[in-house]
Amino acid sequence: MTQQRQAQDSRIDREWWKEAVVYQIYPRSFNDSDGDGVGDIPGITDRVDYLDELGVDVVWLSPVYDSPDHDNGYDIRDYRAINDEFGDMADWERLRDELHDRDMKLIMDLVVNHTSNEHEWFQRSRRGEGEYADYYHWVEGEPDEPPNDWQSLFGGSAWSYDDEREAWYLHVFNENQPDLNWRNPEVREAVKEIVTWWVDQGIDGFRMDAISHLSKPEGYPAGDPDEPGPLGSEHYTFGPRLGEYLDELGEVVPEGAMSAGEMGGADADDAREFVRRGDCLDMVFHFDHLDVDQADDWTDDNWGEWSLPEFKELMTRNQREVAEPAWDALFLGNHDHPRIVSRFGDESQRRRSATCIATFLLTMRGTPYLYQGQELGMTNTEFEGLSAIDDAMTVGIVEDMLDAGAVDDFDDVREAVNYRSRDHARTPMQWTDDDGAGFTDGEPWLPVNDNHTEVNAAAARDDDESVFHHYRRLIDLRSEDPVFVYGDYEPLVPDDEQFYAFTRELDGERRLVVCNWSDEPATFAPADFTADDAELLLTNCDDAPTDPVGATFRPFEAVVYAY
Repeated sequence: MTQQRQAQDSRIDREWWKEAVVYQIYPRSFNDSDGDGVGDIPGITDRVDYLDELGVDVVWLSPVYDSPDHDNGYDIRDYRAINDEFGDMADWERLRDELHDRDMKLIMDLVVNHTSNEHEWFQRSRRGEGEYADYYHWVEGEPDEPPNDWQSLFGGSAWSYDDEREAWYLHVFNENQPDLNWRNPEVREAVKEIVTWWVDQGIDGFRMDAISHLSKPEGYPAGDPDEPGPLGSEHYTFGPRLGEYLDELGEVVPEGAMSAGEMGGADADDAREFVRRGDCLDMVFHFDHLDVDQADDWTDDNWGEWSLPEFKELMTRNQREVAEPAWDALFLGNHDHPRIVSRFGDESQRRRSATCIATFLLTMRGTPYLYQGQELGMTNTEFEGLSAIDDAMTVGIVEDMLDAGAVDDFDDVREAVNYRSRDHARTPMQWTDDDGAGFTDGEPWLPVNDNHTEVNAAAARDDDESVFHHYRRLIDLRSEDPVFVYGDYEPLVPDDEQFYAFTRELDGERRLVVCNWSDEPATFAPADFTADDAELLLTNCDDAPTDPVGATFRPFEAVVYAY
């Protein structure tokens, strides 16, 4: 393998973040060290050896900044302070050092489209103080007449009236998350100072939240009801100066740091453009492939319906138009999406379907992202009513529908809520089969999933055939074989309803990945394809076919070959 690596080094554009596997931690739900029911930084530090055993290279830490927590930390009150619930700066420094001591890197969430309305900048802005007066989007007007018809991504108007300033302020998310005015150069300088400050603390990069919304057009034009998404979102997504702002931000992202941008509303063309245009972004989170199972309306009854050929078409476009000419973030779940086994697998065949999905994800071109609990095959839970939901987005949208008379009660949207609520990803990490799932000795801030008695890290680590150990083996395989990182991607049987199969090739080295992504046996018979003398590299089943072409694969069986 060493000679193979040396031969490839002359051709490929190697970067550490291309070869890394990233693990996202949602601190509130990961591990509670003090029994208050809320996860914290010392709790994460206590589990660093677990991450090391899994084999991940990078930890992405969702926001731990000082925050009133109207949106679980994505409403920041002080960018240079740690939320008291999570610990303090000394706790953060210890976590950083423990990760670095094990050759793992740490990236932080950079949330700079908006702040909390309790941030000092907003408090001074609402008073009209000096340079801060124009830090946010303010429009004067009557208290009962918003400046335009824009709707928030979280439901309701994107404008709220502030009695102190006697003006309207813009918030494309929650009303407690006012949008920063990036047209103001002083705002941009302040953001760059935050980036530099955290780099000086020794972090290794950023995941940049909601950056597709930074630019808003002058005049705030009315929304077009024929455009998809909330009314007006076509104006506050990919605004006219977004590229300029990101280029400027890239000036303070140091060479060698990792940067990944979340771009809601982006497609493959957008992702490729913004990765290739400058120094700000190494890769983009875009969500076109995650729209495959979405219904048009929360009252529809077809949530979760999707076809494998359509999904393959989207992923193949991402591979060919983003990952190969630029680079891509590989993910199927995070803190904003349901659990991937419940969404794309089969809970009745949890282990097999979870390992099938894992095999697909970690053998594609791009940087893979795992969300906490994904490596255990954690699943969705069940919400009996709106009062059981913490997720600000779900609550806001459903309350708007109730207020407008679009639905009569929770039962009208029960299916959609139980399919797509962000709380599915936020139930506490399942460490043991104890009452608190090993997450806490107290009352957890969000109830643990009932299936933690069977699905937990302790049981998984003791079972060599578990989802956990399959992820560990996949990570090892990827780290040892550069074909899976840098190799060209070629899909096989694109129209097949059961198989997702593809090849990877680099400098004459070829790999084949065959996933029967279905709950029925299927025979793999691609036209005009042979895999003579195939060598089995990894499988999620005993007695996997040694000759893949013409073989019958069991439900959710996934096998990786060299040929």
